[in-house]
Amino acid sequence: MSERHIHMAGHVTERHITRAGQGGDRDVFEYALLRVVPRVERGECINAGVLVYCRARSYVGARTHLDEARLLALDPDADVAGVRAALRAVERVCGGGDEAGQAAGDDAGRRFRWLIAPRSTVVQPGPVHTGLTADPAAEAERLLELLVR
Repeated sequence: MSERHIHMAGHVTERHITRAGQGGDRDVFEYALLRVVPRVERGECINAGVLVYCRARSYVGARTHLDEARLLALDPDADVAGVRAALRAVERVCGGGDEAGQAAGDDAGRRFRWLIAPRSTVVQPGPVHTGLTADPAAEAERLLELLVR
C-alpha cells in the first residue's frame, strides 16, 4: 500500500505504509522525546528521555538520562531531585503493574497516549514520530543514545 504526498514545492513523493507482519520482521512503532523545561516561561529545554510504543508487540517503554550539568546551566535553581522523580514515574507508568499507579490496568497504547498528552509541567513530551523496528526495547536504547545522550 502506498500514499502520494504533494509537497509545498510541488514535488510528488510516494510513501509506502507497512503493516505489522509485512516488511520482514519489523513493526511500526511510535516515539516521543521527553523534554525537561525547567522554566516554562522561557521555553528552553533539554532532552532527557524517549518514549517508545509498538502496538503490534504491545510494548511501551521509556529510557531516560538526565544531564544534570545541562539542566543547571539552563536554571541553576532547578529541582534536580524532582525532575529525576518525574522521569522515574514515567518509566513506572510504561512498565505497568502495581508501580504504574492508576495506569496499572491500562493497556500499553493507553499508557503511551496518556504520557504523550501535552502538559505544562517541567517534564514534557515532544511530538510523536514513527518508524519500523524489529525490537522496540532496542529501539528505545538506540534513540536514547542518538537523541538524548
